[in-house]
Amino acid sequence: MRILILSRNASLYSTQSLISAAIKRGHQIQVADHLMCNLIIEKGNPQLYVGLDPIGPVDAVIPRIGASATEYGAAVIRQIEAMGIFTSVSSEALLKARNKLHCMQLLSQAGLDIPKSGISGGDLCAGLVYEQISHEKAVVKLLSSTQGLGVILTQSKNQGISIIEGFHRVGQDVMIQEFVSDAKGSDIRAFVVDGEIVGSMIRQAVPGEFRSNIHRGASAFMVELTDQERHAAITASKLLGLSIAGVDILRSSRGPLILEVNASPGLEGIEGTTKADIAGKIISYIERHVNK
Repeated sequence: MRILILSRNASLYSTQSLISAAIKRGHQIQVADHLMCNLIIEKGNPQLYVGLDPIGPVDAVIPRIGASATEYGAAVIRQIEAMGIFTSVSSEALLKARNKLHCMQLLSQAGLDIPKSGISGGDLCAGLVYEQISHEKAVVKLLSSTQGLGVILTQSKNQGISIIEGFHRVGQDVMIQEFVSDAKGSDIRAFVVDGEIVGSMIRQAVPGEFRSNIHRGASAFMVELTDQERHAAITASKLLGLSIAGVDILRSSRGPLILEVNASPGLEGIEGTTKADIAGKIISYIERHVNK
């Protein structure tokens, strides 16, 4: 197969792991920066150029779209879909997962449990929304936050409102979310490929930090998921239309709470912790579906 990986940086661990897994299986690999892609939209003849060159024959595409390039990245994927090329992540699924508010709405409507969340349409009602979530601590996060950036733990309503107002002043909408103390600074990352859990780990934040992102210095260990956690992760991925997903789960006294669903989950943490060939699982998934 000829596989195109959309990635801003070919030297990133995740991109290199996918390249290595594909080459081991005899596939040809090309890496392109999606922000360097040019789209020609024409009835019956959609075209895609990488820089000045047409894309050429491609059997499958693996999009690795970062949060800073979501909209244009989705447009590139949409063009690939219009050209009839298989893509491991659809444009619709990427947009659903990337918008945290939309994602939480879809999950809760489907009966999956999440940390209680809310959003205020402006400063006037920020206090009302905050009180519906918490009377003390709460988490305030940007709708497009990633790797723990733009995620703040507030200690009181007054502090929370001040932070919300600050974000609003610079044109950023934020979500107010329940702080789940039961989790004790840890969460679970369940990695889903084609409807199956192919790896799982628990991440523990460093002392004094509530964010358990690896990029923030958290430690990670292998973990065995409960049946409830497995069901939640697989169901959330299917609900959002994601064949490849990293589902973040909090363990609480009322059961597993889905914190986030990542449409472009990194491979370094999960492969390093579990020693599983996750990239190989992704390539195998692509092989099965392209061959169909």
